[in-house]
Amino acid sequence: MAHEKLSPRQKMIGMMYLVLTAMLALNVSKEAVEAFKKVDKGLTQTIANYTLKNDVIYRDFDRAAAENPAKAGKYKTAAYQVKERADEAFNFIQGLKIEIIKKAERDPETPAVKGNEVIIDEIKRIDDTNVPSEILIGANENGKANDLKALLAEYRQFLITTLDGKNPTAELALKKSLSTDDAKNIDGKTERWENLNFQTLPLVAVICILSEYQVSVRNGETEVLNYLYSQIDASSFKFTKLDAIVIPTTSNYVTLGSDYEARVFISATDSTQFPVITVGDSKLPLDETGKGIYKVHASSTGPKKWGGIIALKAPDGSIKNYPFESSYVVGEPNVIVSATAMNVMYYGINNPIDVSVPGISPDKLKIKVVNGSFSTEKVKNSKGENFKGAWAVKPNAVGQNVQVIVTADINGKPVQYAPYDFRVKSIPVPVAIFANKSTGTVPRATAAAQQGVFAILPDFDFDLQYTVTGFTVLYSDKGSDFEESSSNSNLTPKQKDLIGRLTRGKNLIIKDIKALGPDGRTKELQPVILKID
Repeated sequence: MAHEKLSPRQKMIGMMYLVLTAMLALNVSKEAVEAFKKVDKGLTQTIANYTLKNDVIYRDFDRAAAENPAKAGKYKTAAYQVKERADEAFNFIQGLKIEIIKKAERDPETPAVKGNEVIIDEIKRIDDTNVPSEILIGANENGKANDLKALLAEYRQFLITTLDGKNPTAELALKKSLSTDDAKNIDGKTERWENLNFQTLPLVAVICILSEYQVSVRNGETEVLNYLYSQIDASSFKFTKLDAIVIPTTSNYVTLGSDYEARVFISATDSTQFPVITVGDSKLPLDETGKGIYKVHASSTGPKKWGGIIALKAPDGSIKNYPFESSYVVGEPNVIVSATAMNVMYYGINNPIDVSVPGISPDKLKIKVVNGSFSTEKVKNSKGENFKGAWAVKPNAVGQNVQVIVTADINGKPVQYAPYDFRVKSIPVPVAIFANKSTGTVPRATAAAQQGVFAILPDFDFDLQYTVTGFTVLYSDKGSDFEESSSNSNLTPKQKDLIGRLTRGKNLIIKDIKALGPDGRTKELQPVILKID
């Protein structure tokens, strides 16, 4: 054994044999049994934590597939295939544990099993060495450990195949954590995987080993899910900024009593490279954000059409051409109502609007708001600057449009224009950040220097603040989990102590995050999961 390089699992099994030999000689001491119970409880908590992490990733797949089925749909399908195979392996192992316990206890209704959950403290025949071997090894070595070995091997190969040779590090980790190879025992003799893991071991040790394989099943699930999620954007354009764009369905010009309709969408841009935009034979000048500037003098009334090509270099170096067409109408002066921040209004806050009628003094204008109230309060953008707009509208309810109705005093007579509709949305749910991150890695020193958890609204135009009102820090180490909660945005001394224990490669999870918004509503935020670098 001294000349053989053993895996961590084999080393652990070797140590367990030494301990178990002493246990058998002492008729399994109470202290040793309690130690194994504690180990299994830690493994069970680790499984719960992996389940929490994986559930977060599955929600990310659902969101990505809902937002872009063509790009993310196949990866979501692959992810749920991983979930199906992981659940199959996990549940098979759980079934073995339950079968062993019920048979050893000689009671199908034993309190040690509640539904599909094992309560290890309720097991009475915790030192039974016959039943586990009888079920798993069998009289002629044809026990259910053979089925377990085949299932783990198939699951391991399925995960490796899903990685498609693109993540050698994860593949190597799977081969080690889910290994079913025969190995040398403490006497240096090669032994079947089934016998090495389960033969003549006390029930409590067998339960621990099975729990450890359940941890490996969930860990393997996490590894492959992370790989699949990273592939969604692997070949896509990388954009650094999102903008709201409004394109009228027909034209920018409407007459009194007619309808105005527009298509609203998000435009993504990359500040690291600008496109080439041509209209006819002319190349458009670009502003500082890379947007083309098309300017033409309106010398006559009526509909006007124009268009061109946007050329952008793709990640693979090829040039992608995107044709576009648009139109506008030149008409006589009329009323104009525009939301200066965005085309929608947000519930619970003031939304600036600018109202004007060409040729009419602003002091001759009045407005009326349906499903809202208005004032002349100035509203600031995310840079702290005042939005352009003479009025600020605060919607009364979500789900019902706000209508702005303008009346102009023209030559002493009130003229009312057609109402302008605005959709009403709730303020977006903010993103929780710790050390300016919500996921990824963070240096240990940076994590230890933080003072609290904050909530931000990325790429949101308004200058709004969310206040974190509570969160919990979860720290896992050596099979045990430690949790500490704060009732505000600041780290408590105990939470700082937990973070101070973190070492490289450990995960820091901040969960149960709640934040109070400017609309008076408290929202629950997604957990922050960071790996210490």
